[in-house]
This record gives sequence, C-alpha cells and structure tokens, in this order.
Amino acid sequence: MFNKKQVAFLALVLAIVAGAVILFITATNGRESVTVTPRETAPPQMNLITAITKVARANVPAVVHIDVIRREEVVFPFIPFQDDPFFRFFFGVPEMPRKFRRELRGLGTGIIMDGEGHIVTNNHVVAGATEIKVLLADRRSFPAKLIGTDPKTDLAVIKINSKEPLPHVKFGDSDKVEVGQWVVAIGHPRGLDQTVTQGIISAKNRRGIMDPSTYQDFLQTDAAINPGNSGGPLLNLQGEVVGVNAAIVSQSGGFEGIGFAIPSNMALYIAQQLIEHGKVMRGWLGVSVQDLTEELAKGFKVKQRMGAVVADVAEDSPASKAGIKRGDIIISYRGRPITDASRLRNEVALTPIGEKVEIVLIRKGKKRTISVRIGSQEEALKRRLSSLKQRLGVEVRPSTQKEAKRYGISPGTGVVIVWVDPKGPLGRAGFEVDDMILEINGKAINSVEDLVMVMERIRPGSRVSILALDHRSGRTGYIQVVVG
Repeated sequence: MFNKKQVAFLALVLAIVAGAVILFITATNGRESVTVTPRETAPPQMNLITAITKVARANVPAVVHIDVIRREEVVFPFIPFQDDPFFRFFFGVPEMPRKFRRELRGLGTGIIMDGEGHIVTNNHVVAGATEIKVLLADRRSFPAKLIGTDPKTDLAVIKINSKEPLPHVKFGDSDKVEVGQWVVAIGHPRGLDQTVTQGIISAKNRRGIMDPSTYQDFLQTDAAINPGNSGGPLLNLQGEVVGVNAAIVSQSGGFEGIGFAIPSNMALYIAQQLIEHGKVMRGWLGVSVQDLTEELAKGFKVKQRMGAVVADVAEDSPASKAGIKRGDIIISYRGRPITDASRLRNEVALTPIGEKVEIVLIRKGKKRTISVRIGSQEEALKRRLSSLKQRLGVEVRPSTQKEAKRYGISPGTGVVIVWVDPKGPLGRAGFEVDDMILEINGKAINSVEDLVMVMERIRPGSRVSILALDHRSGRTGYIQVVVG
C-alpha cells in the first residue's frame, strides 16, 4: 500500500503528465486552440472566395450573350427644309430620298430560366429587334424568338430551341435579401463574355430611378455593372438569382459603384405572365394614393409615419365595393408593410386578378382590416378610356413597329388616333385619323395607359401642349389644345 506522501506525489505526476499532453495537442501547428464543448460549437464560416467561385461555376453556363440587330428607316433631317428656297440657297441642300435605311447593333445579357429555353432579359435590350441571336457559354449559337415585353418593368422574355438539355438558374426570394449581403453579378459588359463581379446589396426599394410612371422597386448594389450587363443575374452566395441587372447611375457612362437590379420576385412574376399570356395582366384596386408626409400625418392626427393616403376612390372599383374611403391611410397589404404610395402600387399590380387580399388601414385614428377582391387593370382601362374619349374627342391604339419604321421613330413610341370627333378638342385642332400623339406637356406617351395617366392629372378646361406627328407628311410639331 502507498502512504500519504506517495499518493500525493503520484497525483502530482499524473497532473503534470495530463497537462503536458493537453499542451502538446493545443500547440500543434504552432497555433493556440480553445477547447469548446458541443453546445458551444459555432456553425462553419463561409469562405467568401470559395463561395464566389462556386456561384460562378454553377451559373455561368446559364448566362447568355444576346446580340440584337435593329433595321429601320430614318427620315433625313433636312427633309422639312428641302423645299425651302432660302434654306437651299444658303446651305445647298441636294435632292435626296426622304428616308434611308440603317442597321443598329446592340448587345446584352440574358438568364436561362428553365429547361425549355425561356430567357429573361431587359426590355431595352430586345425591344424593336429585327433579329435576336443568343450565344451560350459553351459557344453554341441559337436564333431567338421574342415571347413578350413589359416596358413598365423593363423586362422581356425570349426563347431558344435546343435538342440538348439547357442549363438554367434557380430563383431566390428577393424579399429576404438584406442590406450588406454579398452578391455576385454575371454578364457580358462591353462584349467581354462571362464576366463575374462581386459586391454587396447597398440598399433596397429604390424608386424613381428612371421613368416615375413605371413599376420600380430596385435593389441597389456596388457589384460592378457596365453596358452589356443589362439582363444579367445578381446572385446571392447560395447561387440563387435575387435580381436582374438593369441600370446604373453614372456621369461617365461607366461603372461608378451605383447599380440597380430588378428584384427576382418581380422579375419571375412578370416573366411567367409573359410566357403564359404574352403580356402582363396586372391587378387593380381602384384608388389614387399619395405618400403619407409629416404634414399629412399631423393633419390626420396619427403617429404613423409610413403609409399611402387614399386621395380618391374610383366608382364601382374593388376599393369602393370593399368600403375603402378617401382619407384612409393604408399601412399593410397582403401582410406586407406599405411604406409609401409606390410600394402599394407595385404590390397591387403584382397581385393575381381575382385574389382576395387583406388591407390594414387607419381611419380616424383607428386601425381597420378590410378584405378586397382585386380586379383587372384591363377592365379598368376600358372604363377610363370612355372618359378620355369625352375629354379629347378621340380613340387611340398603340403604335406598331411598321409605323415606327415608316416615320423613323423609336419602336413603342406614341399612340395612333383611330377615331376623331370633328367637334371635339382634337378634331377642332385639325387632328385626323392615323395621326400620332407623342407627348403631352412634355410627358412621353408610349402607350394608351400613358395617355390615360397623363390626362387624369390634367384639370378640365386646361390648355395643354401636344407633340403630334402628321401621318401624311411624317413631320412633327406642337399644338396647343384646351381639353374637356
């Protein structure tokens, strides 16, 4: 048996040996380590370099180079003065044909969204294209067919046919994107194929970047985007598309750290609508709204600082049927907070027609929840057009590509008059069937919807300046008209 001194000595030796073993293990490779219990085990950290490489490797095959050719007839700029003796004497304008043909080439990027060959890109990449060619990462080339465009969101869908399976991307939920999150952009800037850049989400819900009448809700990023990147994907580090690159803010024309992408949820919804219907069928609530400013909040005596104030409710609209009233402050739509009027407009437009939604609003300081069945903008437009017919004395339709070529204007520009009341405001001003309306008070009119929206902001009896195109001569000019 051991005596007390021997037992103590033996315990001391064992402690020293155990300590030496632990020291040896922790000193391996010259690094210190900390013993962590299973409960304290941290999740493995993502290696940024490796993650970007994986994202690029997985998605580059599904990102395509788009070549576009536009052939058009253009009116010579001297044509309006060709018959002017004074101008001919001093400038010696020779006899020349009224128009000449020119060919414009452009390039952009697209995203293969399914195995059937549907490709989503920007409307400004393919709008008015005479010929579209798609080049894959593996150097295969295909002619593409235009499926549909939506200028209001600057999105379009084209399609290629391949006997072999096509790589395609996976779409993520853009609502879950957070500011500061790492993202990767892939595209073909200035024709440099399969260019990969990285950055972060700089901001969300950017609006008013381009035409304020369009449906905008951009993600802002500092990932490098340049001309040619348009239509390419913005991806998270899980390799999911969270945005479609669309625009930059730049004084130089090149990248300056401010780029914008259309959120994937909006892009996917619009693309599916174009594939299924060839056009976008948008929801309609039937209200005119404005931002809840600090002054309005004080006037309504509410503490709320975000929301959309109902300025007017259309007769026989979904909103009027549900009991929404002028002065209501809408703060939630389908469970999503409404920060301003634009947010509500976007949310309603992306709601399937016929869906019953819940709207939370503030009326006289108290919250209310109202159920509304969303209607169709097309039905609403028909009703609004009847008012337009009375105010201007005309009926109109969208212009065609053939007309754009004939008059040497950009495709999708203006609306064409198909009926004129001789006693109406435009009839008295000399407008005829087939004349075109290009602008009203400096606002471009590129669709029937544009004309309706502009006229709704103009008070009866107002004098407006209309930029018109004469269908006989092809010349344009401004005409002053008092509208009804």
